[in-house]
Amino acid sequence: MIETLSVNLAKAAMTAQAAIAEAALAQADRPAALSPDPFNVGPAMNSVMTSLAARPDKLFAAQADLFNRYMDLWATTARRVSGEEPPQPSKDKRFKDPAWAENPMFDVMRQSYLVTADWMNGLVSSVEDVDPRTKRRAEFFTKLLTDAFSPSNFLASNPAALKAMAETNGESLVKGMQNFAADLERGMGKLKISQADYGKFVVGENVATAPGQVVWRDELFELIQFDAATDQQRAIPLLIFPPWINKFYILDLQPENSMIRWLSSQGFTVFVCSWVNPDASMAGHDFDDYLEKGIYRATQKVMEQTGQDRLNTVGYCIGGTLMGAALAHMAVRGDKRVNSTTFFAAQHDFEEAGDLLLFTDEHWLNEIEKQMDAAGGVLPGAAMADTFNALRANDLIWSFFVSNYLMGKEPAAFDLLFWNADQTRMPKALHMNYLRSMYGANKLTKGEFEIGGERVDLSKVTIPLYFQASREDHIAPMNSVYRSAKAFRNADVTLTLAGSGHIAGVVNPPSAKKYQHWVNPNLPATLAEWQAGAEEHPGSWWPHWAEWLHARSGEWVAARDPNKGPLSPLEPAPGSYVKVKS
Repeated sequence: MIETLSVNLAKAAMTAQAAIAEAALAQADRPAALSPDPFNVGPAMNSVMTSLAARPDKLFAAQADLFNRYMDLWATTARRVSGEEPPQPSKDKRFKDPAWAENPMFDVMRQSYLVTADWMNGLVSSVEDVDPRTKRRAEFFTKLLTDAFSPSNFLASNPAALKAMAETNGESLVKGMQNFAADLERGMGKLKISQADYGKFVVGENVATAPGQVVWRDELFELIQFDAATDQQRAIPLLIFPPWINKFYILDLQPENSMIRWLSSQGFTVFVCSWVNPDASMAGHDFDDYLEKGIYRATQKVMEQTGQDRLNTVGYCIGGTLMGAALAHMAVRGDKRVNSTTFFAAQHDFEEAGDLLLFTDEHWLNEIEKQMDAAGGVLPGAAMADTFNALRANDLIWSFFVSNYLMGKEPAAFDLLFWNADQTRMPKALHMNYLRSMYGANKLTKGEFEIGGERVDLSKVTIPLYFQASREDHIAPMNSVYRSAKAFRNADVTLTLAGSGHIAGVVNPPSAKKYQHWVNPNLPATLAEWQAGAEEHPGSWWPHWAEWLHARSGEWVAARDPNKGPLSPLEPAPGSYVKVKS
């Protein structure tokens, strides 16, 4: 047994060393790092430390607090050694293994870490005389640091990993280092942690399988019309504009959670704009292109296909930001083709846009611009994925680091995480304009954003709008979405707050019977006031939205066949653009 363990430990070490050597060679062929501190963390931490140094009384009190916490911990540990019952298992997923509570050594290690991490994060948060965004940057990266140093992330201090190594005579570690090597190879020298068993999914075969036809294709998008699931459909069609940061099939993962299939089953004629995965030839495409050649062209093609003179639209995430600007542009031009619009997790007011604001200071924008130049004028899909992963490091980085490498497990076949890793590129002109104009200057809400030759004003929009926000959304925070809804002050606005986060809050079919949602017909000054007057309902918000949408979708007409419209079908859904990898 000992001999087998020794052989496997040596094999694991050699596998890791070889992988790191190969990664070093791959990195050597890449351009040098643009900056040693691309996120501008140094100045933020320097501001915090300077503030603390100016208040020695506060620093002394913090040190005394840490000392007292350690004394309490040692007293608790002494009682444990004397026979006191172990504490209840932690609700923190990192420490779910019973040994973290039952074994005094691991218990004191866990609690020492939690005390220190909480103290460090609290110390940074206690600073008062620092610019709020600078302080938030320091808080964010301090949290990243303390998350990284959790004892659960190291083999020697993770009881579950040690147990697996002992039970398998080291084979778990061999497998883990093989996973590590495979992820380094997949990332071409950069560690690209697998979050799902990507080989288990094929777009168009077991994800994105709702039946339909591509009825239009140009250089920017494919227009997909989905098959009817009822004998009659509402006259006014529904056109969905998903974010171009990801692919549309988040709304069509599996038959049981497909919003597209569900909408069809409710009698709506559903179209989706499937954006192209842009390459360097599209580096100059900007909001004007996505407005004129995207929203307006898709709108016109849907009307041609259905014979209607108006339609309802959905804008999801950044697709909703563009859709909001388009509505304001249409208001200026007197364009009344859009009958109503629904926004999923969409922001138009970016004043309180959450932690993504930390990635939009001018220092980082200059860095990312250079990165896009080096990539031929597009933002690589992996860059955006890395940013989103950093926002939830424990869930999207460290949990897989432990499972894949320390435990030697294979990632599960999880459709949502397969989609999450299927990122798209973004044109430089569009992305930089988005970051600078929206996150940086908040121009859209201020009435200073120019698109399609017009300076647009959201207050000019008067059509019915339905806003969906999610209570735990970290990308489009609920307060940010609420501020966005208030920005359309002359529109007929309905807002619903869903349970869960940015994805699960949106994709929550009624059949799942999960979470809850809140409704309030009024739109008072603040979200807190809205919540105080809101009524909670169990389960999905989809039926509430469908009722609202039915009332704005016209009469019932005979079901439409995508194969029999004026536009000739080009290929079955989900089309070709969605299958292009970054």
